[in-house]
Amino acid sequence: MKKDFLPISKKDMKARGWQQADFVYVIGDAYVDNSSFGPAIISRVLESRGFKVAIISQPDFHDPESIAVLGQPRLGFLVSAGNMDSMVNHYTVNRKKRHEDAYTPGGKAGKRPDYATIVYCNMIKRKFKGVPVIIGGIEASLRRLAHYDYWQDKLKRSILLDSGADLLLYGMGELSIVEVAEALDSGLSAEDLTFIKGSVYKTREIDGVTDGILLPSFDELQQDKLNYARSFLIQYKNTDFASAKPLIECYGEKRYVVQNPPQRPLTTQEMDDVYSLPYMNSYHPSYEKEGGVPAIKEIKFSLTSNRGCFGGCSFCALTFHQGRIVQTRSHESLLAEATEMTKDPQFKGYIHDVGGPTADFRRPACDKQLIKGVCTDRQCLFPEPCKNMKATHTDYVKLLRKLREIPGVKKVFIRSGIRFDYVLADKDDTFLKELVKYHVSGQLRVAPEHVSDSVLELMGKPENEVYKEFCKRFEAVNKQYKMNQYVVPYLISSHPGSRLENAIELAEAVRDMGYMPEQVQDFYPTPSTISTCMYYTGVDPRTMKKVYVPSGMHEKAMQRALIQYRLPENYELVKEALLKCHRQDLIGFDRNHCLIPPRQTSQKTKNTKNDLHRKR
Repeated sequence: MKKDFLPISKKDMKARGWQQADFVYVIGDAYVDNSSFGPAIISRVLESRGFKVAIISQPDFHDPESIAVLGQPRLGFLVSAGNMDSMVNHYTVNRKKRHEDAYTPGGKAGKRPDYATIVYCNMIKRKFKGVPVIIGGIEASLRRLAHYDYWQDKLKRSILLDSGADLLLYGMGELSIVEVAEALDSGLSAEDLTFIKGSVYKTREIDGVTDGILLPSFDELQQDKLNYARSFLIQYKNTDFASAKPLIECYGEKRYVVQNPPQRPLTTQEMDDVYSLPYMNSYHPSYEKEGGVPAIKEIKFSLTSNRGCFGGCSFCALTFHQGRIVQTRSHESLLAEATEMTKDPQFKGYIHDVGGPTADFRRPACDKQLIKGVCTDRQCLFPEPCKNMKATHTDYVKLLRKLREIPGVKKVFIRSGIRFDYVLADKDDTFLKELVKYHVSGQLRVAPEHVSDSVLELMGKPENEVYKEFCKRFEAVNKQYKMNQYVVPYLISSHPGSRLENAIELAEAVRDMGYMPEQVQDFYPTPSTISTCMYYTGVDPRTMKKVYVPSGMHEKAMQRALIQYRLPENYELVKEALLKCHRQDLIGFDRNHCLIPPRQTSQKTKNTKNDLHRKR
């Protein structure tokens, strides 16, 4: 059969000779059939197992009939809010509506509802009573148990309850969805599916849950925020396939949500199989008249070489979603995909990225992880690299060399981010040299996030001296090759633990860099991260020690303004912060020391490319 998009209409189904789909997949994004999109992977995996999958993309949530355009599926509905949490997709950290949506045709905002998973499921349940509904994707995965919701500023129940869905699949669901599909196809009901790894289910009885951990009840979580911190730490320590136990959360009298342990990591062969499925590698042609789907631009000519991350940053939800064990594709699989890219008429010779959550992780942190799982009481890189960690870029270097040699490939970029502390831990500097020589386009973006060690400790990031050492090494290699490239840092303002004094310390570091970073992110409390737990509870769940939380919008605005103190529109906020902290010494005309002049001048600072260089 000719490779094609999956059906999105009854007409498409009829063209394939289908009377009924096995699964109807309702998604909050536009339909993009590319392996960087979760729904594309899940639907193609099911197709490879002989199941008929049809797609309803961005149904009109004001029209109940929009959920019924493909009829009733034989086995059930699958629901995903899309590649992003719908609330992050809709709102800035200041809770202001975004004006664009890269995952919607034409980049238009407003095509999906707030809390899309819940809305879609409720629509389905009203229209198709008794039909199984299985939810997944990042929104469901990170809201699988009770969680703090920043947008409503309160603790919310498991999304499984609020959505009315029958089952929730968390993490990267290839293995889980096949088990579910085969079980339903065999005649089992959705209520019987209590045995699937990587799933969450509802029950009235927990006698059959073997070796489960009873978490604080939802009532207890609401009564005391410290109970939530304790519960979150238990969850955080039970995210590994080899050691995790079932987690039980009680809602009211004899109503439970049970989280089964995670699925095992995929083998390299399984990863290869997933990424070799017949993706169209584009958005559905019906979107062409609206200008296409903007999100495809960066990922169409990018390669996903790994998943999982042992970096352990406190503000990142990867531990909860993909897990800490790195899984990789083979060189052969990646080379085959890259070779196919070169045949695309739109390919200009540039592979935009070769990576994943962290580009330079091409193996588990240590050999024992695939057998015994990850350590539950320590991190691989923080506060310093574990002595058992094998820091090596040998495989990644070999892969990049092979990709550069493919006919038609002019340049291979690395844009998904590297761990500079992992680079330093590697005693062989071959990767750093080849990174500088072949894989950077003038700027290397890395994520030190802050300069204050007290804040970095809460972030789960290495001390600032480690970042400084990396910058020295990077600059030295550039000089060796007579290249003029520089490091561009990603910085986070207002992270828990960051006081105005720490923000001023960061501003002084920016001053000493000699340029103003363009990439600044106000800390965004998204579900299921350690940092969000700190934000909500005021304690670090790992130690239960109190943490200062800059939660007021005005202070957050001051902290962000300090990082970009040269912008004229930030002048008053910066001045207010400096006066509040008695740092009048930073107000003056000494450009080597002061941040702002005593009064705002009319001359605007020009942030041109010529300004973006390091002070020699």
